[in-house]
Amino acid sequence: MNWSLSFEPLITWPLLAVVLVPLLLALAGLWFRQRGAIFRLAALIALAAALLNPVFLDEEREPLKSIVAVVVDRSQSQDIGDRTKQTDAALAGLQQRLGRFKQFDVRVVEAGKAEAADERTETRLFSSLENAFRDVPPSRIGGAIMITDGEVHDAPSGTPDFNAPLHALITGNEHERDRRIRFENAPRFGLVGKPLDMTYRVIATNNDTGPVDVRVSVNGEQVSVEHANIGQAMPLQVTIPSAGRNIVELAINHEPGELTDTNNRAIALIDGIRENLRVLLVSGEPHAGERTWRNLLKSDASVDLVHFTILRPPEKQDGTPINELSLIAFPTRELFVEKIKDFDLIIFDRYQHRDVLPILYYDYISEYVEKGGALLIAAGPEYAGESSIARTPLISALPAMPTGEVIDKAFYPRLTDTGQRHPVTRGLDGSATEPPHWSRWFRTIGVENPEGEVVMKGADNRPLLLLDRKGEGRVGMLLSDQGWLWARGFEGGGPHVQLYRRIAHWLMKEPELEEERLTADGRGMVLEIRRQTMSDDPGPAQVITPSGKALIVRLEKSEPGVFLGSVETSEIGLYQVGNGDLTALAHVGPVNAPEFTDVVSTENRLKPPAEATGGSVRRLAPASALGNLTSMVTLPSIVPVRSSGAASGNDWIGLRTTDDSVLKAVSRVPLFGGFLGLGLLLLAMGSMWYREGR
Repeated sequence: MNWSLSFEPLITWPLLAVVLVPLLLALAGLWFRQRGAIFRLAALIALAAALLNPVFLDEEREPLKSIVAVVVDRSQSQDIGDRTKQTDAALAGLQQRLGRFKQFDVRVVEAGKAEAADERTETRLFSSLENAFRDVPPSRIGGAIMITDGEVHDAPSGTPDFNAPLHALITGNEHERDRRIRFENAPRFGLVGKPLDMTYRVIATNNDTGPVDVRVSVNGEQVSVEHANIGQAMPLQVTIPSAGRNIVELAINHEPGELTDTNNRAIALIDGIRENLRVLLVSGEPHAGERTWRNLLKSDASVDLVHFTILRPPEKQDGTPINELSLIAFPTRELFVEKIKDFDLIIFDRYQHRDVLPILYYDYISEYVEKGGALLIAAGPEYAGESSIARTPLISALPAMPTGEVIDKAFYPRLTDTGQRHPVTRGLDGSATEPPHWSRWFRTIGVENPEGEVVMKGADNRPLLLLDRKGEGRVGMLLSDQGWLWARGFEGGGPHVQLYRRIAHWLMKEPELEEERLTADGRGMVLEIRRQTMSDDPGPAQVITPSGKALIVRLEKSEPGVFLGSVETSEIGLYQVGNGDLTALAHVGPVNAPEFTDVVSTENRLKPPAEATGGSVRRLAPASALGNLTSMVTLPSIVPVRSSGAASGNDWIGLRTTDDSVLKAVSRVPLFGGFLGLGLLLLAMGSMWYREGR
């Protein structure tokens, strides 16, 4: 029972003040010892008390429980050794002991098992603790107990936001040892084919300074073995082999007694960037679409263009003195003999054979293609004429011979079945409708026995765009000179930039435009696989996880020539993906995650916040535990304490109780209510009247 006295005045306070004036006069009369002053004072006090209406209140209250949070670290570092067993044993023991106390409401919070990669990057126990106490008033927080290996990445340096004891129970063993490797400096970008400078460091917990062998791999292939001194920053130089994503991996051997070999590897993701590609564009006599290729290539920041237009062939003699000509002589020997290997692509735009280029030089161009060069023929009527370059030694590099026909007929360029799957023409803007949503062309150059792949067709279903491989090089042939109609916006134009750029970059071996390509990437904790292929079904992909497990991932058709697959993973690290003869590497999860930066259990990170709240940090395993005894845990006793008392001792931890309660019911007993109050008031007034009457 909780009794209290309350006043519920029957009139307002200003009127009560008027009643107090006679009361003060009665007190003055009593001071001056006037006759009847005591009776007058008693009567006025009785009247004032009746008007104040004093009431006894009896409150029935139910005490509230203190909220205690048990935060369980379920991050991947807790899977090392016997830490999971220690954690489970400690949790079960705490739940049993806390269950004996009716004044505690226990909330168990498991942290570190979120799906998103950013949640798995670090062990964030204090953010989980904050969420557990979000709906709890500060006066009801009894304390928190963390079961963790101590590698907590959001631990505050001072006092936490709640005013209650924080206790940490540390898993693992204080005699643990480990080695790890990390990148000190790893640029995100590098030039393809050029050396890239990096630095790394090998760290050991036992302060060892001896040399260690470091295996260096680029895109899964070992390129060197370096010798590093433990604890020192070591230089490293690697060559970026290809454009796009490259994976540089450092690895050291696992030593007996180490906690884990997960952090014996370090990964750096480097985007390879090509130096500017060099393109030689040779145009024949000026024509309506001459500047189409030039404008496109000049606008491409990754291309250095050398362009020549044959304005004055040798047979054109008009008697103009040489010193009055402003034309530049065509440097044939310099371009096609001395520096031909420096070009990534040679384009002949409506070019016909004349004495400008010696016949022997066509052999050099064919040899250039066979050894890995790229050649594009943008054909016009000249290709079907007597001076066609197909009538030169260049024939060995060409994918089709002209028939001599020039078909002047309106048509819509269309994709072939092969072209719908080929990365050069797949998904061209406007190709999904019939007729295609682009303008017509009006000329096709006839060819016979085309080699390679016909990806676009022209009038009467004749080949329009050919793509072929010759030796180690590539050749393309566009059998119309009408692409400029798209560039000029005729009948709405067309995707000439998209098409021309893809043709040029495919010829220059852009990885993204390869017909057969397998790529993989990590999105959060999901491994995504993309397969480009010209086949109808590439089959499933084989995946090897960082721990060596084999998985089969089914690839589903996304669009013509593209198959996709994905699988949710639980391991952070490097995944190997294979499909047919193709392989790919992908890193899933955060690169060099803090979760595995340092896996040795520690008490140091949680000591400052725990001691600031009056709590404690202690290990679950005895200091002498070895071998199989590391799974044994020693739990401290739990003691309820008041807010002002100590919260920890040698073998016990304290959790605070609260004084908060919930009001269930209230009983009212008016002192001057009913006949009792009326009788007392009449007695006081009657006594005063009787005394005044005498």
